[in-house]
Amino acid sequence: MNWKSRLQQTVTAFLTIILITLPGWGAGSPAEAAADPACGSGDHGLLQQLQKAHSGTDAAPLSIADVDFLNANTGRAAGNGFLIGTSDGGCHFQQIYTGQWNFRQIEFPDNVHGWALATVDDGQAVYLLRTNDGGSTWTRLMNKPVTFERVEFLDGSVGFGYSRASTYYTRDGGESWSLVQTPANTRGAEFTSRNNGWAAVVVPGSGYRVMHTADGGKSWNRKLSASAPEAGYAQLYAEGNQVYALFYGGAGMSQTSYSLYGSSSSGANWTRIIAQETAGGGPAPGSGPAKVKKGPAAGTPGNLVLTGDTAVLVGYQPAAEEVGVGLTKDNGKTWKNQPTIPGFEGRISFTDSNHGWLAVKGLNGSTLYSTKDAGANWTPKFSLETAGQ
Repeated sequence: MNWKSRLQQTVTAFLTIILITLPGWGAGSPAEAAADPACGSGDHGLLQQLQKAHSGTDAAPLSIADVDFLNANTGRAAGNGFLIGTSDGGCHFQQIYTGQWNFRQIEFPDNVHGWALATVDDGQAVYLLRTNDGGSTWTRLMNKPVTFERVEFLDGSVGFGYSRASTYYTRDGGESWSLVQTPANTRGAEFTSRNNGWAAVVVPGSGYRVMHTADGGKSWNRKLSASAPEAGYAQLYAEGNQVYALFYGGAGMSQTSYSLYGSSSSGANWTRIIAQETAGGGPAPGSGPAKVKKGPAAGTPGNLVLTGDTAVLVGYQPAAEEVGVGLTKDNGKTWKNQPTIPGFEGRISFTDSNHGWLAVKGLNGSTLYSTKDAGANWTPKFSLETAGQ
C-alpha cells in the first residue's frame, strides 16, 4: 500500500469518528452499527414509545413534516415532537430529539448548527428555535411567536426569515433581525446574500412581476412579468445564476393551476417550463409556450430544490393519492415528470442531481424515501404507521 492510500484511509477513519461522536448522533453503539452490515428499513424500532403515547388520544399521529440532508448519506427528518437523523444513507437512524416541539421546518447549513420553526405541542403559535449540538437540544430565540413561514441560513450566523410579504436578515444566528426593504405587494422573496435578492410582486388587475435588487433592497429592477387573473401567491428560488419563479393561479375541485418559470442567466432570459391549467383552478399564470402542460403528479406544487444545473419540484394530488417529483438537469431546457408513489403530501431534499429524499404523508402513516436516480425509483427508509393500522 502506497503512502497516498494510507493517508486517504487515515483521513476517512478520522472523519467517520468525528461524525458518529457528534452530540445527538450517539443513539446506539457505533460498534453495534459496524457489526450489523444490513441496511435496515421500516421504522427501525425508533419512536415506538412516542407513537404509543399518541395512540388512543386526540393528538395527531406522528408524521414527518420536513427533511433536510447535507449530502446523500447525512441528514435529518423532523415532525411532531421528534427529530431523527442518519449518517449512512438511511441504513440506520438515530433518535436525536423527542419533546414538546412540533417541527414545521428545519434548516441545517452544517452538521452542528440548525434552526427550526415549531409550535408547542398542538398550539398555533410558531416559534424560532436554534440548536448548536446537531439537534439534541433547542433554544427558543425570542419570547414571542414569529411571523416567519420559512427560514434559510447561509452558514452558522447569516440567515433570512421570510413571510409572504416581508423579509428579515440576521448576522448573529437569529438573536436579532432587521427588516429588508422589498417592493409593495410582495408575495414571495429569496435572497442569496444580503445585497442580492429577488421578490415576486402582485400587480392588481395585471398579474405577477419578478423584481431584482443588487443593493440590499434600496432599488429594484423588473426582470419578468406574467399575466394572471388570480394572482395571490408565489415562491422564488435562486442559486448562482439560476432563478426559478413559481406563480400560483386559481384552485378548486382539489386542483391547482400554476406556472413555473426558470432563468439560468440571473433573470436576463426566462423559460416557461410548466403551465398547468386545470378545470378547477382555471388558466395558468403567464403566456406563451411551455415545456410541459402538467407538473409532477399533475397536482399542487410543493417545495423546489436547486443543486447545480438541476431543479427538482415535488407535487402532490390528494384526491388521486399521488406524490411525485419533476425535474430539469439542464437549466430548464427540458423537463421530466417522474412516476408517482401513493400519498397525500410531500417534502423533498436533494443534494445533487440524482440523490434525494422525500417525506410523504399517506393514508397509513408517514414515510421517508430515498432515491439514487432522480426520483425514477424510491426506496422506503423510515416509516411511522398511523395508530390502529
